[in-house]
Amino acid sequence: MTTWFVTGASRGIGVEIARAALADGNNVVVGVRNPERVPADLRNSDKVLAVALDVTDHDSIPQAVDAAVDRFGGIDVLVNNAGRGLLGALEEITDAEARSLFDLNVFGLINVTRAVLPVMRKQGAGKLVHIGSRSGFEGEPGVSLYSASKFAVAGISEALSAEMAPFGIQSMVVEPGVFRTDFLDASSLSVAANRIADYDNTPAHVTLDWIDQANHAQLGDPVKGAALIVEAASGENLPTHLYLGRDTLERLDAKYEQVQKDLAPWREKSAATAHDDNT
Repeated sequence: MTTWFVTGASRGIGVEIARAALADGNNVVVGVRNPERVPADLRNSDKVLAVALDVTDHDSIPQAVDAAVDRFGGIDVLVNNAGRGLLGALEEITDAEARSLFDLNVFGLINVTRAVLPVMRKQGAGKLVHIGSRSGFEGEPGVSLYSASKFAVAGISEALSAEMAPFGIQSMVVEPGVFRTDFLDASSLSVAANRIADYDNTPAHVTLDWIDQANHAQLGDPVKGAALIVEAASGENLPTHLYLGRDTLERLDAKYEQVQKDLAPWREKSAATAHDDNT
């Protein structure tokens, strides 16, 4: 029987991934800061183990992984879902705010993955699922540091696809658009404390105004999104990227167009920067 380990699984898309994995007949380990906040439908299942896990606390990570292995004998699918957002123009964001964001979104993911990989290598198989963002392939105004953290997640996942292939371990980054969760609430999203009036009515602050309109009215259905993630992760081969949501697909098309627009006038000169070995 397959065992899933999902971080940040007390709410949002994380809890829906846990529910979908459980409904698909799997064992599920839910890593959360406070196990008492795990919904009753998961907490009361004998196929679910709730473990205390703060991915920014190095000491809690190996304890959670060991508990999962002790209970279910291994970990087959790791879902790195724990994370949060940060809004503000880059100039407004302090060093402390940026580092706190990266501690959770990037270094937390790295440390959990590092703790689980020995288990998967011993098994000779495993799947890594990293929850990125559409902001991980397209930088957007007002979310520069959040985009940077999710660009990092995508890069890590792509590298792991190659690094871990000799061990039978696959890696996929999920890049969702906006889903109707509480991600835009203050519990999951921070706003830079230092607001600079010069940015009012510019793209960076337009994003701030959009949040109030979009919160709990987002296009994506987290139940459907989680079901697709579980379907993709349950197949024989993971895609390198799982682009999730109608808005993500639209922005991906725009990204392709921008790449071609940037590339066309400079392609020949870019190629010409190579050494000419014939001279």
